[in-house]
Amino acid sequence: MNVQNIHLVTDEAVAQAEEARTASPLAVRNLTVSYGQTPAIFSVDMTVRAGAMTAIVGPNGAGKSTLLKAALDVIKPLAGTVTVFGEPLAVMRDRIAYVPQRASVDWDFPTRVIDVVLMGMYRQLGLLGRVRGKHRAAAMDALDRVGMTDFATRQIGQLSGGQQQRVFLARALAQDADVYVLDEPFAGIDAATERAIIAVLKDLRDTGRTVVAVHHDLATVPNYFDDVVLLNTQVIAAGPVDDVFTEDNLQAAYGGRLTTARVDPESVAG
Repeated sequence: MNVQNIHLVTDEAVAQAEEARTASPLAVRNLTVSYGQTPAIFSVDMTVRAGAMTAIVGPNGAGKSTLLKAALDVIKPLAGTVTVFGEPLAVMRDRIAYVPQRASVDWDFPTRVIDVVLMGMYRQLGLLGRVRGKHRAAAMDALDRVGMTDFATRQIGQLSGGQQQRVFLARALAQDADVYVLDEPFAGIDAATERAIIAVLKDLRDTGRTVVAVHHDLATVPNYFDDVVLLNTQVIAAGPVDDVFTEDNLQAAYGGRLTTARVDPESVAG
């Protein structure tokens, strides 16, 4: 291959990457966030595939939650750009629903479950926040999808951790978004709740929505997700689970500190 052909291939690869970012429901480029003198994430590129479930995986302190928060402008990055379906986040925010870490929420705030779900519909409610019958029906439908209709009038602080997580997922569902971004949705919940949540997320995927989640349980990644981003301050590898979720990439992401007890070897491609 001559030099001219090499340039043509390179230009084509660049064009394909740019096309993928433009079509992507969530794409970040050169995203950098620093806490003090230490970068939490550095020059991160991530292009989420439409209609797929993508896991962001890495060791503690790898910057997984920071990446999500910076991508959604919850925290300000030092550098980088974020696009949603090729447009700036600021003009496409309505198309994204965000479920934060449960531990970051003040559960002592005195509000009912139904009111928490209605908070997810604030854009539909308008400036006056007037709740109409159709809004309440949509909120109840969202609660039904996560198995929480019987708790609609319960105070949110009276629920178990798993029940609270279901309610926050219902709030996201009520937004009827195109992209669902979740930060550790399975942390600190019971097995039944985990099964219920993953069923809802897979249903969203199967109806053309896009799901991105920070995830910590390596053993369930192949069963739960289509794509994976292995992160340790920088992106170590990213792509379809079958291609990327390998022992070598995992060891690179975890700095050689990954033990065989943390992941089922049969669920990880060699």
